[in-house]
Amino acid sequence: MSNTDINIRFCGFGGQGIVLSAIIFGTTAVTKAGLNAVQMQSYGSEARGGECQAEVIVSENPIESPLADDMDVLVAMSQPALNKFLAKLRKGGQLIIDPEFVQAPQREDIVIHSVPSTQMATSCGTKLAANMVMLGFIQEQLKIFNHTDLLEVIAANVPKGFIDVNVQAAQEGMQFAKLT
Repeated sequence: MSNTDINIRFCGFGGQGIVLSAIIFGTTAVTKAGLNAVQMQSYGSEARGGECQAEVIVSENPIESPLADDMDVLVAMSQPALNKFLAKLRKGGQLIIDPEFVQAPQREDIVIHSVPSTQMATSCGTKLAANMVMLGFIQEQLKIFNHTDLLEVIAANVPKGFIDVNVQAAQEGMQFAKLT
């Protein structure tokens, strides 16, 4: 996996901003880093609280399929989502979990990052920004694009009244990644 050829799946419950995370990540890659990206998503039958997943593929090259056979990065924000998608995480891949909702699996062939995103977002002002903590963490880990570019795309894609808390949450995720 090169830094600009990556498959990421965000998964969790509806209402956690799973799809928004993938949209922001892909949008930043395309509009700020000049990369190619495709994004797909699916929801459970419930509006909130049901299963939700979104996949984004980013590459310097043309992307021939919107679906990847396996994932380089899996961001799991619920235990049922982790249980469902863990098998798709390739050997050597990165698993990023929120320990408030997910227990780390017993897999020694992957890198596991435990990011207390809900707790960190709550400290910023709203637990609903946990997805932004995860985005900041991922940006700092992968460095596919500049952190200021990510913050600009976040600001352009969240409701006006929530820009500051979402940007702050992403910055907290970036800082957490630097410390780990």
